[in-house]
Amino acid sequence: MVSEKLIVTNKMGFHMRPANVFVSAMTKYNSEVFIEFNGKEINGKSIMNIMAACIKCGSEIEIRCVGEDEADALKEAVELVNSGLGD
Repeated sequence: MVSEKLIVTNKMGFHMRPANVFVSAMTKYNSEVFIEFNGKEINGKSIMNIMAACIKCGSEIEIRCVGEDEADALKEAVELVNSGLGD
């Protein structure tokens, strides 16, 4: 398992478009991807779960990846969040 804590910098948070960018990127990995937010574990490959979490700008999240390509998945997830998720 690998993980990293981040601050969401996208002005609108994880709304539909950024959530879709994140899920689309993560589904190519065999590893499980989780986002921990407000004490809840969210499936990072489920757009509905991410949208339901209401992750806003300035929120602290932890991304955890577990599996054979966990390091690659985490690296891309961190890059996506730090870049503003395409917005």
